[in-house]
Amino acid sequence: MNQGDRFSPPPAELIRLDVERAFAEDIGAGDATADLLSESAFATAVLTCREHAVLAGRPWFDACFRMLDPDVRIDWQHQDGDILAADRAICTLHGRARALVTAERSALNFLQLLSGTATVTARYVSALAGTRTRLLDTRKTVPGLRLAQKYAVRCGGGWNHRTGLYDGVLIKENHIIAAGGIAAAVAAGRRLHPSLPLEVEVENLDELVEALDAGADRIMIDNFELPAMRDAVRITAGRASLEGSGNVDLESIGAIGATGVDFVSVGALTKHVRAIDLSLRLRLD
Repeated sequence: MNQGDRFSPPPAELIRLDVERAFAEDIGAGDATADLLSESAFATAVLTCREHAVLAGRPWFDACFRMLDPDVRIDWQHQDGDILAADRAICTLHGRARALVTAERSALNFLQLLSGTATVTARYVSALAGTRTRLLDTRKTVPGLRLAQKYAVRCGGGWNHRTGLYDGVLIKENHIIAAGGIAAAVAAGRRLHPSLPLEVEVENLDELVEALDAGADRIMIDNFELPAMRDAVRITAGRASLEGSGNVDLESIGAIGATGVDFVSVGALTKHVRAIDLSLRLRLD
């Protein structure tokens, strides 16, 4: 439910922690193969994107190399959020050869994953062209990399839903059952967390009316057919924002946006990501 500066990454300390975890699993006690190289050797490396993509993840990529070689020089030709043409160089690195080869895999893992998230997001945004509907992500993210993936969604032109369970109240079916109904659940949410945005997931038009009467800020209309979505927009009439959800794909999202809903959330942005094909080639200076 937050957006912020579209190209503002998470704090540097959180990025550093992401990189430290990546290094812990990849480097461990040391890079046995890089030990074959002279500590005094310097090299230049060129990063190429081998397919059409949207760039995302530069801060993580840079942090990987700078953690091992603070003096490395990284010259980028593109910013996060830029559209990349296939088979074009996107940055050049100059630094210690051992640091370049040791950090390579972790750096590419971050960049290919986050660029994959941004690229698929941009495709969904394009499919919504001509509507006023905004594309939202979900909490279906790679464990430990939620803030990174949500940043990548913004780079691709999407918007962020709540970050976690702490910054928004989203009352779903099981909450409604446990609380004793929509009205009771909304009342409890307002009482306990008056400063947080409150959303209710509904499964039919009767529940939509209940959520409207209870005063929800946003209503998620889950797995509604298109005619029912249009009815929901008409019934709501601006009293709350509406979010379409449930099995949304590139073929269906345009029609969903055309119903007039304010948002559509898509879990596939962050859970069904195909990594972008990147290549880093090195030569000794």
